[in-house]
Amino acid sequence: FPEGVYYNLGGLYKQQQIAFAGLIAVFAAAVALVFLLLLFLYESFRVAGAIMATTLLALTAVFIGLFVTGTELNISAMMGMTMIVGIATEVAIFYVSEYYDLPEGLDEREALILAGKNRMRPIAMTTFAAILALLPLALGIGQGAAMLKPLAIAIISGLVIQMPLVMIVMPVIFHVLQVKKK
Repeated sequence: FPEGVYYNLGGLYKQQQIAFAGLIAVFAAAVALVFLLLLFLYESFRVAGAIMATTLLALTAVFIGLFVTGTELNISAMMGMTMIVGIATEVAIFYVSEYYDLPEGLDEREALILAGKNRMRPIAMTTFAAILALLPLALGIGQGAAMLKPLAIAIISGLVIQMPLVMIVMPVIFHVLQVKKK
């Protein structure tokens, strides 16, 4: 460009950038608030950290799912990522509550395994039901599905990985961090 000439992008592009920045702030706030809620609920940085580590690991699957399907990260996909924070945390809370409700006297390793066994069916049913419900949107079936396709792909990708993370990785994190039963 010659000196003194400049360009300024506006209109729809500017509105999209503003909305994207707003969603990033909402996502960060959701992660922070969930962490604070976990601290309040369990009164332990170790437990809250283990659950949040599992949740944040589940978010990596969202990026992988979007990449594999050739879907770009847009506002709808960001909403799906924010929802995964809540869903993955809820599933982890199911597991942790079962772990804390087990009778005293069990070895830590036995308690972690037993908590997984006891919560496997409800966690699996919740996960598979949500995946099956979102599958038509992810496949683009029906009117308006194209607009919500990135949201569905993001949620399904996060759900697919969150179950093994909660059932396998989180107990390992608990063991490494030596999280004790209340």
